[in-house]
Amino acid sequence: MHAVLNRLDLRGVADPAPLLPRPEVAGGEPLAAVREILAEVRERGDEALFDLTERFDGVRPVSLRVPAEEIRAALAATPPDVVAALELARERIAEHHRAQLRPEVVHDTDGVRIRSYLRPVDRVGCYVPGGRASYPSTLLMTAGPALVAGVPEVAVCVPPNRDTGSVSTVTLAAAAVAGVEEVYALGGAQAIGALADGTASVPPVDVICGPGNRYVALAQREVSGRVGVAAAFAGPSEVVVLADASVPAEFAAVDVILQAEHGPDGLAWLITWDEQVADDVDAAIGRLVAEAPRAAEITATLASAGHAVLVDSPEAAVAVADLVAPEHLELLCDGAEALVPLVHHAGAIFVGPWSPASVGDYLAGPSHVLPTDGTARFASALTVDDFLKHHHVITVDGPALERIGPAVIALADAEGLDAHAESVRLRLAARRDGA
Repeated sequence: MHAVLNRLDLRGVADPAPLLPRPEVAGGEPLAAVREILAEVRERGDEALFDLTERFDGVRPVSLRVPAEEIRAALAATPPDVVAALELARERIAEHHRAQLRPEVVHDTDGVRIRSYLRPVDRVGCYVPGGRASYPSTLLMTAGPALVAGVPEVAVCVPPNRDTGSVSTVTLAAAAVAGVEEVYALGGAQAIGALADGTASVPPVDVICGPGNRYVALAQREVSGRVGVAAAFAGPSEVVVLADASVPAEFAAVDVILQAEHGPDGLAWLITWDEQVADDVDAAIGRLVAEAPRAAEITATLASAGHAVLVDSPEAAVAVADLVAPEHLELLCDGAEALVPLVHHAGAIFVGPWSPASVGDYLAGPSHVLPTDGTARFASALTVDDFLKHHHVITVDGPALERIGPAVIALADAEGLDAHAESVRLRLAARRDGA
């Protein structure tokens, strides 16, 4: 049978880094196109949004904002078992993120009192992908943490369906379950531009979050600075599966392709130290893809970024995975838990045969908005902290200023900032004069 995954043999290679292929996500023609779209939205506002939606999504919506009654109707039209699943996911996501909230902290030392507390941003924009599939889970995974953080206004942008011109029913049902009332039938880089700069129909936000294709991810990178962009580069989906013969080949195979079914530009790797496992998993992938409803999307991803990597040991497998810094890392092997401390770079780690990444995608609790394109080297999953600001209130009494003031003066003088030093000298003089 023809191999589905591209084979890469790193056995005996001391430094595998130069040999690792990575998909090109940023730069070049896509970046130029994104910059053009963002400029068009800044200059022409709503008119550009309607034109761009017609150009890229094939429909020209009557209104960008989805009416509230349409959101309510979508919830009523959704099967009860799906609504129950959405509600379970909402609660598990909320429970996990509530545990991240921290109370006010007061630190009082010899008359210097520092009070630290968290305050949410005023307004958040959540991007929820569409087009190839519906992603109600992403609505919950983005709006949920923002709402737990206390953000008063949460807006959601979702690309309209090419056939109907509206947002999918199940995604609107998720908005109703989450308690989100502001939904726009708007996708692509133009949605990010609207959220960042605002138009007549779409008020600007303070923070943007949510995954998307390379154009959406690049657009978020471009507007970062004008607006906060939560988490890291949340682009096309990635998975690296470490596997050995202790787990059925079908488990590893389906987990390699589960992220690939999102479509092209992603990454789907198997890493193993057993050549027979590589053969068995590859054969299982071939069987699964032949029967998959989304075979075209899976095949496109595997053709460009589907790899079976052979290494010398489990430790070498983790080292290669760290170089990739994948969005999802699965440890499907004997002794998986012992490998976890060796992992330094991954968006989320799934341990053992009963922990597929799909559980994390829907309702484990942590947000499935994870760093991609190697940004797990320095970034993490979306959390409540992405929507919170740390405020520090500093109060110094007179005796404390007398104690620490001379050190402030010495440092200010050393930096040549006379007014900084004088602000303390004046107060110390006033203290000596009895003011």
